[in-house]
Amino acid sequence: MTAVTAPTAGTGPATRPSGVVHDSVSVFVRELRPMLRDPFSLVFSLMQPLMFLALYGPLLGGMTGLPIAQAFQWFVPGIVVMIALFGTVMTGSNLLYEIQSGAHERVLVAPVSRSALLIGRACKEMVPLVLQSLVITGIAAIFGFRPSVPGMAAGLVLLAVFGMGLGALSYALGIASRERDWMFWTVQQGLLFPLMLLSGMLLPLESGPGWMQALARLNPLTYMVTAERALFNGAFGDAAVGQGAAAAVLVAAVGLTVGIRAMRNSI
Repeated sequence: MTAVTAPTAGTGPATRPSGVVHDSVSVFVRELRPMLRDPFSLVFSLMQPLMFLALYGPLLGGMTGLPIAQAFQWFVPGIVVMIALFGTVMTGSNLLYEIQSGAHERVLVAPVSRSALLIGRACKEMVPLVLQSLVITGIAAIFGFRPSVPGMAAGLVLLAVFGMGLGALSYALGIASRERDWMFWTVQQGLLFPLMLLSGMLLPLESGPGWMQALARLNPLTYMVTAERALFNGAFGDAAVGQGAAAAVLVAAVGLTVGIRAMRNSI
């Protein structure tokens, strides 16, 4: 008869510090290290919003007849939302590459909660979002852009909540596309530009056709853009702020639910 030996105290996974929060912080730090070692990627990703700021902003000012400073008061908050949109919808491609290279499989066997693998990754995406937004607003300030500092801080927090949910959905799409990477790019590109154009991010939609305005009302990004414009201009009491907050929480809740489920079922 073979005796069964109980695990010795101090060994085995039971003694590992547990909890989703602890594991999420560990994943967050792990995911942040490559960006810190290669900050050039962060700078390079600023090229697109800088081009919009430098070329589209003055064009918008000329179309509306407003001075560039006033045009930027309307335009720059939309560019900040654009940074969040482009940054988070691309995150699933990194996970897709890890899955195809076998790196993700090695991470899955680590003694870390699978929920934390998703939450930690999603939280990491908020760091470049905030840094890039600060750079863009700093450059726009040279041309007369004057945001409300408390409003801008609140707007970035709101955008971080929204971006976390959007990033989680991108990770879920990456996992679903692990055997057909073309599906990731098809869905991503098929949704990215309609969401952007139907949000009023670049042009006001009030003068657009009725069908476009109807679609814009179904777009959560629309409420984020209007909320950011209100907050960056210090209008905390604007109804758009509450609508944007509701949209951010809804996207975060749906995104994290779908993303965590996909991560738990990933192989």
